[in-house]
Amino acid sequence: MSITENLKHIKNTLPTHVTLVAVSKTKPNEDIVEAYEAGQRIFGENKIQEMTDKYEALPKDIEWHMIGHVQRNKVKYMAPYVSLIHGVDSFRLLEEIDKQAKRNNRVISCLLQMFIAEEETKFGLDQTELMEILASEEFKALKNIKVVGLMGMATFTDNQLQVKKEFTQLNDIFAMCKKQFGIQDNLDLNTVSMGMSNDYSLAIECGSTMVRIGSNIFGNRNY
Repeated sequence: MSITENLKHIKNTLPTHVTLVAVSKTKPNEDIVEAYEAGQRIFGENKIQEMTDKYEALPKDIEWHMIGHVQRNKVKYMAPYVSLIHGVDSFRLLEEIDKQAKRNNRVISCLLQMFIAEEETKFGLDQTELMEILASEEFKALKNIKVVGLMGMATFTDNQLQVKKEFTQLNDIFAMCKKQFGIQDNLDLNTVSMGMSNDYSLAIECGSTMVRIGSNIFGNRNY
C-alpha cells in the first residue's frame, strides 16, 4: 500500500483523542510530502541535524517532534522551531532547553521520558527522580519550557503481558502526577506518549494519547 493508504488506514483505527506522530526519521522529503498531502502535519525525527534540514526544506506548518535521545549541546539547533521534545530524561537537559527557548523568545513543550522497560539500553527517569523534579523550586523557576506529559518505551518483547504492565505503569504515574501537581505555569499534563508501530493498539488500551508510528506508514526503515 502507498503512504497515503497506510496513513488513512491507521487514522481510521485511532480514537479521536489520540495524536499520531508520523516517524519520518531516515525517510526522504518526498515521502514526508506524500504524507503531508494526505493531511499529516506532525512528524517525528530522532536526529537534530536531519530534522533541521527537513524543517528548512519542507512546509512551515509542519510540527516537528524530536523523539530521539537528546544531547544538550545540540538543543540550540532545534530551539527556534521544534514543537515538542519527547525524550527529556534529566533536569540538566530541561534547563538547557529552557535556556535555548529563552534565547529564541519561545516556550518549548516537553515530555519527560520515564524508564519503564526491562532493558538497560533505554533511557529515562524513575518515579522518584520524576517527583523530585516536579516538586523542586528549580523546576518552578523554568519559564521557557512547559512539561505537557510523559513518554515511555516498553521492552521490545513478544510478551504482551509485560508490555501491558509497563504501559499501565506509565499511565498510573501520569495520573498520580496530574493529581499531585495539577496545572502550574510550566506544567500542564495532558499527554501520555507511548506505543509504536508494533504495540500502539495495546498502548492506546492502556491510556496512550500520542503514538509514534513509522514503518506502518513509510515501510521499513533505510539505515
